[in-house]
This record gives sequence, C-alpha cells and structure tokens, in this order.
Amino acid sequence: MEDVKILVVEDENIIGLNIKKKLKSFGYTVPAIVSTGEEAIKMAEITFPDLILMDVRLKGNMDGVEAAGEIRKNFDIPVVYLTAYSDDEVLEKAKKTEPYGYIVKPFKANDLKSNIEMALYRHKMEKGTHESSCRNNV
Repeated sequence: MEDVKILVVEDENIIGLNIKKKLKSFGYTVPAIVSTGEEAIKMAEITFPDLILMDVRLKGNMDGVEAAGEIRKNFDIPVVYLTAYSDDEVLEKAKKTEPYGYIVKPFKANDLKSNIEMALYRHKMEKGTHESSCRNNV
C-alpha cells in the first residue's frame, strides 16, 4: 500500500486518538488530529492529506460541514464524515459538500476501512477522468 495520509478532525481527544490507532493499524499515516474547523483548513493546506475524516460537530466557530465545504472548494481533498449525528437536517447540510462517505459512530473498523478505500478510489478515478478530459481539450 502506498503511503496514504489521513487527517483526523475530531473534537473529542480520546476518540481522535482511538481513530488514529485504528488508521495506523490499517497502514495509513495520520499527520495530525485537530479539533476545530479552522485547524482542519490550516492542516489541510500544510499537510495536504489524501483524505480527511471529519466530525460534524467541532469546537470553535466553524462546524465540520462548513470546514469540509471550504476544504472542497480550495484543496480538492476528499472528506468522509465520521459522526454521531445522523438526523435529516445534518444529512441534508452535509450532502451539499459532496462528501465521499458518511459513517455514523459507533462504527466497526471494517466499515471505516472500506469507506476510506472506496473514497480514495473514487477520488482517484474522478481525478483521472478530469485530467484526461483536460488533455483531450488541449
């Protein structure tokens, strides 16, 4: 497996460390765990991860959905939501950011890994399609 970097955005420190431990056991690298939307945007720019696991509710003035929207707009990094919130209002708001997945806590390790792999694959295919269409238009 190539070195895949996953940024964890989680406001509960113990949960963030637990997620990091699971990700490392799968062979992924975790460059940082951050707890606010503002930090998520800053770390996305600094570490340019392959994927971001984003909680919906975060500390600070910006929630995970707002942060994911900014990251999508500025960096083209896929986001998978990993959250305890699954009500219709949150889902509708999250859908607008075009996430690559939505996992409800508590989750099974296999569900986490399969969602990550599918998101990485989808993003790679979309980038390939976009790049080939750009080459064809030149």
